[in-house]
Amino acid sequence: MYRYFLLLLICISMPSSAIFIRHDIDESQYLADINDFKFLATLYDFGVHGSLIHPQWVVTAAHAVICLSQGSTIRVGDKTAQVSNIYISKNYDSKGEHDIALIKLQSPLIDVPHIKLYTLDDEENMNVWILGAGSSGNGLSKKSTNQKKLLLAENKITETTNSDIYFIFDKGLNAEPLEGASGNGDSGGPAFIYIDNDFYLLGISSRTGSWFKGTGEYGVKEVYTRISTHIEWIEGVLNGSSLERAGLAESISVPNTLSKSRQLDLFCNGNGS
Repeated sequence: MYRYFLLLLICISMPSSAIFIRHDIDESQYLADINDFKFLATLYDFGVHGSLIHPQWVVTAAHAVICLSQGSTIRVGDKTAQVSNIYISKNYDSKGEHDIALIKLQSPLIDVPHIKLYTLDDEENMNVWILGAGSSGNGLSKKSTNQKKLLLAENKITETTNSDIYFIFDKGLNAEPLEGASGNGDSGGPAFIYIDNDFYLLGISSRTGSWFKGTGEYGVKEVYTRISTHIEWIEGVLNGSSLERAGLAESISVPNTLSKSRQLDLFCNGNGS
C-alpha cells in the first residue's frame, strides 16, 4: 500500500527531478567526470541519484526509491552494489516535504569515498554545486533529451525552510557562471559544496516550487530536501535499533511483491522517475 502512496507522490515530485544549463554557455563547460565524484549513486539505467554518506548507506529522495527493492543493483561511482533495506521518512507528505530516504547496501563500499553531511543552518545565500546524468537541455529551449552525460552546474540558495532549500534558475546578469537546474532523471541528486578537500551535502533534488514555470525553464524555483534539518532522522536510522528505526521510517526490506502490479510495472519499466 505504501508503494502506491509513493506512486501518487512521485507525480508531484517528478517534474523537477539531469541538469539544465545556460543557453549561452557551451555544454562542454558543464561536463563532469564520475571519478571526481565517486560518492554519486545512480539508482536506475535512466538516471535518478543518491549520495554515499557512509560506506554502507546512500541518501536519496523518498520518491526516487519507488522501483527499488531488496536485491536491486545500483551504481555508486564506478562500483555496483546491492540493496539490503530501504527506509523512507514517515514525515514525507502529500506536499512533497521531507522527501528523503536511506538505502542500506548489502556490503560496505570500503574503498569508495563518501560525502559528508552539512550540519550548520547558514545555507541561505550560499553557492552550491548540483550534479546529474539524466535528461538535459537549456533554459531557453526548455527541451529535454536523455543523454546520460554527467553534468555539473551551480546555483545560489535563496531561501530555506525546516524541510527544504530553494534556488532559482536565473539568466543574464543574475546567473552564476555555470548556472543550472535539475531536469527529469536527476531526482535524489546532490546539492553540495567543497571545503578543505572535502565534499559536504546540503540538499537532495526533490521537485519544483513554481506554478507557472516548467522544468528547466528560466525562473523556475528548484526545491531540494534540506540535509541540516534531517540530521537527527538520518543518524537515527543509521545508528538505531530495529525498533527505533521503525518509529522513524517506513521500511521496504523485502523483495518488491508489488512488481506484479501492472501499474507499477509500467511506471518502473517506462523509466518514469
